[in-house]
Amino acid sequence: MRRLEEIARALADSSLDGWLFYDFRHSDPLAYRILGLPSEGITTRRWFCYVPAHGAPRAVVSAVEAERLAELGVETVVYRSAEGMLSALGGMLAGARRIAMNYSPQCAIPYVARVDAGTVEIVRALGLKVVSAADLIQRFEARLEPAQLQSHRRAAALVRRVVDETFGEIARAIESGAPISEYSAQQFVLARFAAHGLMADDPPIVAVNADAARPHFTPAPAADTPIRRGDLVLLDLWAKEPGADSIYADLTWMAYAGARVPEEYARVFAIVAEARDAAADFIRARVAAGQAVRGEEADRAARGVIERAGFSRQFVHRTGHSIGREVHGAGANLDSLETHDHRTLIDRSCFSVEPGIYLPGRFGVRSELDMTIQDGCAEVSAAPAQREIAALLK
Repeated sequence: MRRLEEIARALADSSLDGWLFYDFRHSDPLAYRILGLPSEGITTRRWFCYVPAHGAPRAVVSAVEAERLAELGVETVVYRSAEGMLSALGGMLAGARRIAMNYSPQCAIPYVARVDAGTVEIVRALGLKVVSAADLIQRFEARLEPAQLQSHRRAAALVRRVVDETFGEIARAIESGAPISEYSAQQFVLARFAAHGLMADDPPIVAVNADAARPHFTPAPAADTPIRRGDLVLLDLWAKEPGADSIYADLTWMAYAGARVPEEYARVFAIVAEARDAAADFIRARVAAGQAVRGEEADRAARGVIERAGFSRQFVHRTGHSIGREVHGAGANLDSLETHDHRTLIDRSCFSVEPGIYLPGRFGVRSELDMTIQDGCAEVSAAPAQREIAALLK
């Protein structure tokens, strides 16, 4: 199987003896995607698949679901009891010393922490050193095919169009005296996604004034807020084309429901935009020079701008996240705060850059763009980035 051969080559490049995949009740969706396995069907028992750097891959499955890994076409041992499972696992890993599993030490990178602590303990008890597969996962999950990158860019262009359509709808409603609210604006966005042939697993964020100071605020009919003249509006929206391998786009833009943006809003936005551009420029320059960029370094480039402006405690999240088939992907994040993501931003990857400043009870500002790296060039997916808060009324 071609994918197993690709994994073996990656392991040899990483000086690892092998990669042990494990799943229980679909606890590791990454394992299915990386191995090229269908995730449909009943999966109620533990299975293991070991791909060595050298030699033939093997698997261990339960007698209850003996055909679960049949599509891999590898030598398989079927166990009935817990003792049989441990014996088969020990035999499969015999001779290995240092292997990767989909876990993260101290859960530093939760996106790859799919294997439970007890299972890691079982493997360590066999005398093996277990290391995180985080870099390997990125190689197979975050490295996108050219067609996937194009799907992301098409989605980004359409999401950007929906930004303008939504701001236009808010302006039209206010000027005509028609009711408009956070929730109704959110539903407008979803309708425009459908009209443009886009889909999203979760609805967008439309947040006004103090709600914008809550980074993951979600409007709802039971707690809806009208959008009125003089309000600050944060619009965070993400979508992708239909299809299992399509890639998300994720943008955040700011608007003011008035003719002239108040100075305080404009000043805070200018700081956020400077931080955003500092990270984007840092990444762009490093990639152009052929130098590695770690996620935590890119975060620091943005975070430093906001800290120097005196808002360090008001920037409460990482600067950006990996983007893939899910809006939050499994690749490197721009993060030195929530975690210290040491992973390198790799070629053919996609990620957001979205610093923010949040003043609880008052207002929040975030500005988000997406970037891709391809063939030694880092670029913004839907240029140009927002330069100032959009004034919606004349």
